[in-house]
Amino acid sequence: MPCLFFLLVLLLFTAFQGPTSFRVIQISSFANSTWAHNQGSGWLDDLQIQGWNSDSGTAIFLKPWSKGNISDEEVAELEELFQVYFFLFTQEIQGYASEFQLEYPFQIQGIAGCELHAGGSIVSFLRGALGGLDFLSFENDTCVPAPEGGIRSRIFCALIMQYKIAIYIVKKLLVEICPRYLLSVLYSGKAELQRQVKPEAWLSSGPSPGPGRLLLVCHVSGFYPKPVWVRWMLGEQEQPGIQHSDLLPNADWTWYLRATLDVAAGEAAGLSCRVKHSSLEGQDIILHWGHPISIGFIFLAIIVPSLILLVCLALWYKRRW
Repeated sequence: MPCLFFLLVLLLFTAFQGPTSFRVIQISSFANSTWAHNQGSGWLDDLQIQGWNSDSGTAIFLKPWSKGNISDEEVAELEELFQVYFFLFTQEIQGYASEFQLEYPFQIQGIAGCELHAGGSIVSFLRGALGGLDFLSFENDTCVPAPEGGIRSRIFCALIMQYKIAIYIVKKLLVEICPRYLLSVLYSGKAELQRQVKPEAWLSSGPSPGPGRLLLVCHVSGFYPKPVWVRWMLGEQEQPGIQHSDLLPNADWTWYLRATLDVAAGEAAGLSCRVKHSSLEGQDIILHWGHPISIGFIFLAIIVPSLILLVCLALWYKRRW
């Protein structure tokens, strides 16, 4: 039955445009030889689905389907395992800080997980960094020092390879538990992960880049999934010099993007912003920049209310006299 379940999930997500990896991120901050703080979180690609309560040593599931098919007993075992891991990790780092010439304060980052590739294969990974620079990784049960880590990463890898039981546990987590969890959480959350949310788009002008120039801004927000295509166009011709912002998450798990174009003021008329997204089903959003829209807006927003006000004043005057 488990094999059949995994086969169904693989078939389901072969053509699915959505999350394909699960990773756990660790950030450990060491202020001095007696104080350290560990943070942990779980992510489906760019979507956080888990947190870690460092006070109680328990996992925080941010979605109803965040557990996948992991039982409560397995969750309790994993929580206990991570509690022991964070305790021993902190103890070992503080114990070897002077030997490895680590100057307080410093920070260690770690990322581990697995990724679903095209064709159904799942690849596991584990990488560590010191102060934002690559320090080590694990490949085929072997600790591989990063060039950026220098002699320290080589010595550290040699030290880690002595902990055979720890390496066995890490391998079991990455090779056995992570793939099973990834497939189950993709299946449990498919209704939300496969949803299609149409984007909203609007235009504005940004700070002037210089005399006689305009900064045209096309805002696109509220779309899901993440892939989106936003361009400034002149007819059917894509304009050069378009600048895209980073894709930023909204609170409701949708995304926001901004596309800007620096143009001469006399060349803005006739330009349009075009948005392509899977939720639009080929019906692109096209917003035109130019005078016709401005005049129409002014007429609706100013002239029509003014006419209504004049009519009301005329009726009031007629009734009074």
